[in-house]
Amino acid sequence: MEELAKLETIQTQILHRIAQLELSILPSSNNSHTSATTTESRLSAILVAAGVNDFAFKRVPSDYYDWSFEARRDVLGAASIHHLCKSIVLVNTQAASDITDCSDRQNSKYYVVVVQYTARFSADTVKNFLYTLNNGKIPKKRFNLRLAPEEISNKLTGFEHNAVTCVGMKTDIPVILDEAIVNLHPDFFWLGGGEIDLKLGIKTSEFINFTKPFIVNCSGS
Repeated sequence: MEELAKLETIQTQILHRIAQLELSILPSSNNSHTSATTTESRLSAILVAAGVNDFAFKRVPSDYYDWSFEARRDVLGAASIHHLCKSIVLVNTQAASDITDCSDRQNSKYYVVVVQYTARFSADTVKNFLYTLNNGKIPKKRFNLRLAPEEISNKLTGFEHNAVTCVGMKTDIPVILDEAIVNLHPDFFWLGGGEIDLKLGIKTSEFINFTKPFIVNCSGS
């Protein structure tokens, strides 16, 4: 166990050094070096403490979101464009008046859904899933999942648009993982890393163990 802890420490140090090297050669962004390093260190510490070992952070240029999926795949070293994913915060606009937070995973006011950039997200599928999850005891009309306003997403997660990740959120929001991501090979995908130009790659099984998501077939190609 002591040797494993040493290896984890060395791995984290290496990841930090790589990030610092990339910062010195990539175009400058709106985020300061200090802020970026702090974010990566904080999220790395959370993951390691939770027993997650197979993950990596990668800093990307400031114009990353102007690039094609193929270019994004290449700069991250992702296995395919389908391994590029995003986390979006949804709000149940028709929840009962007493449902105002995330204390009930099965009937939460908010959810974070992780989907592929190449997929077409289906809010209706999530609606039907939640209706079934509650054994039909809550009327289906009480589920209407919509993209949460950006200011609400920022407040709940602590992360801005294009930076949202399921690690280190301010609020413990239930996570829904699209089943298509679970079926990816190899089983290592990329998502936001807490800052717009910071991305997190993680082994799917370790992501599942960490976030304990509902796995739902909620998209199409």
